[in-house]
Amino acid sequence: MQRGFVYLVAIMDWYSRFVLDWQLSITMEADFCIETLIRVLVHSRCDIFNTDQGAQFTSHLWTDVLKKHGIAISMDGKGRWADNVFVERLWRSVKYECIYLQEWQDVNSVRQAIKAYFEFYNYQRPHQSLGGATPNMIHEKKRH
Repeated sequence: MQRGFVYLVAIMDWYSRFVLDWQLSITMEADFCIETLIRVLVHSRCDIFNTDQGAQFTSHLWTDVLKKHGIAISMDGKGRWADNVFVERLWRSVKYECIYLQEWQDVNSVRQAIKAYFEFYNYQRPHQSLGGATPNMIHEKKRH
């Protein structure tokens, strides 16, 4: 943005590449990440949850939520982007297909653009790694 920063957390199902939920914040506090995680866990379940080693994801508040749900915690090695390659690829797509295309005036305009982008990403954008399917196509097959 012209002034300040906006931080994005997104929770993705690695199998389908479907973005399950996301949230923006103007701070790097763990709260917005935890809120997003809790929303996802209301309707989704996983055995292992992988993140980088950011302070939000190493906080006791974050890890306690995962432990409470019986989810194993996996974290990337320091500086090892390839450990979380699917999310790193998502960040690249978000930046080059949405964020870098214009200057942003305020948080609300960024939020609306990211919302539209994730709708496109999940439901319309074919993925080469998914054989040309969209994340939603694979995610729906997995759920049934």
